[in-house]
Amino acid sequence: MAQYIIRRLLQAVLVIFGVVTVVFVILHLTGDPVRLMLGDQASEADITSVRHQLGLDRPGYQQYFAYLGSVAHGNFGGSIRQRGAPSMQLVLDRYPATLRLALLALALSVALATVFGVVSAVKRYSALDNAVMFLALFGQSVPNFWLGIMLILIFAVDLGWLPSQGFGDGNPKYVLLPVLTLAAPGLARLTRLVRSGMLDILGQDYVRTARSKGLRENTVIFRHALKNAAIPLVTIIGLDMGALLGGAVVTEQIFAWPGVGLLVVESINGRDFPVVQAAVFVVAATFVLINLAVDLLYTWLDPRVRLA
Repeated sequence: MAQYIIRRLLQAVLVIFGVVTVVFVILHLTGDPVRLMLGDQASEADITSVRHQLGLDRPGYQQYFAYLGSVAHGNFGGSIRQRGAPSMQLVLDRYPATLRLALLALALSVALATVFGVVSAVKRYSALDNAVMFLALFGQSVPNFWLGIMLILIFAVDLGWLPSQGFGDGNPKYVLLPVLTLAAPGLARLTRLVRSGMLDILGQDYVRTARSKGLRENTVIFRHALKNAAIPLVTIIGLDMGALLGGAVVTEQIFAWPGVGLLVVESINGRDFPVVQAAVFVVAATFVLINLAVDLLYTWLDPRVRLA
């Protein structure tokens, strides 16, 4: 197990290195941040001076190797737009808000998908099953930006029940609409996966054997069938967490949620390279660690993986 973890950690380092390199190249192809920062009225002398101060007048390969050296020491440089404030600190200050949004959306989608999927599989081809599948198809087809706007129009504008934007003072009302918007695609996908997995498992011989022993139906479904149906579900949950962190960019824009996604959009518009690079590094590292945790969780769910 220790060798497996070490091997996966080395692979994670390579993945993060690749992400950092790709982001560096793409950002430096988008244009000159100095001209955007100083505006059209700045003289060429001022632009040249600021570009020299930021090290942007050096050849690209020198900037790249200097950047890798800084990253190796945990230094992502200072923000171009925010007067040299540490880029990583700016990202970490916003990260809890994004993580809170993503974790709540994941918890909501997993909990509801488990209930809906199990009920739909047990009540196969019933009116309830058809309703759940219709809602799952609808949730997976609707773009989250459209869903977010519709939720604002209905619950914030028309009914006035919930606030439309902002973080508030910790009031749960502020998080409801963003969480629903962010959770909808994952909820729909997981519901269909749980249903199909349960339908396959419920036809297996060991489930029929458990029922023949006189076990309660709830015990058969949740202790025997659901645990085995959860094996592919765990993989999707790990991937969904990365999708939620990425999808939070759009959701945070719609609801003015002060997270990393909103910071990234502002930084891209302002060509604030250091902040974007720090944000992508944090999200990539989180995604890699989540996938490592998912692989380790397999060993608990499936003894065959543990023995292998």
